[in-house]
Amino acid sequence: MLLDKLIAKRVASFENELLQKYYAEVENMYDKMRGWRHDYRHHIQTMKVHMANGEYEEIGSYLDMLDNDLTNVETVIKTGNRMADAILNSKLSLAAEREIKVKAEAKIPVSLSVSELDLCIVIGNLLDNAIDACLELPAGERLIRIYMEMKGNYLYLALTNTAGGHKKKHFRTTKGDGHGFGIARVDAIVKKYGGYVTRASEDGAFSTEVLLPM
Repeated sequence: MLLDKLIAKRVASFENELLQKYYAEVENMYDKMRGWRHDYRHHIQTMKVHMANGEYEEIGSYLDMLDNDLTNVETVIKTGNRMADAILNSKLSLAAEREIKVKAEAKIPVSLSVSELDLCIVIGNLLDNAIDACLELPAGERLIRIYMEMKGNYLYLALTNTAGGHKKKHFRTTKGDGHGFGIARVDAIVKKYGGYVTRASEDGAFSTEVLLPM
């Protein structure tokens, strides 16, 4: 009984810390978006000055700069589910800052039977681990592919990332208790809903597939 209480306390503490971290990441992403929108009028005025002076090359350079800046703050994925959008886009924004190429496609219902907390933990932990693995590689070799959609009565999530090192014989990370516990929490949530999770590790790549019944 005491052991169960200690485990429950640790789970609650872990989930609270995780949510605070994800909340901060999402807020950071939206702060960038709000800042860009706030400066929009200034950008227009600057380009008008260049136009009035016939400085067309400067306009082209300024537009390239804005395009690059906007790429770092714009919403990357619109799944149809606001919670999924928030956690996915905040993580993908972090990936972009770390020079990780991301290929993503996700379409899921607005309403899910999976709780928002559980969905946040699953997606967040998988992407955290993928980002950590990619950072072991040179920038040009970093890649994450994520795919989400409904398959019948299941929410299907597939995530593949490049990774350094040799083929792994196990799937527990060695980067501290928090990382290993995160993987265990993903497995526990999948089990909670009667779903399925599979993992595969090959030279240079790691993949995870999750099925959550709706």
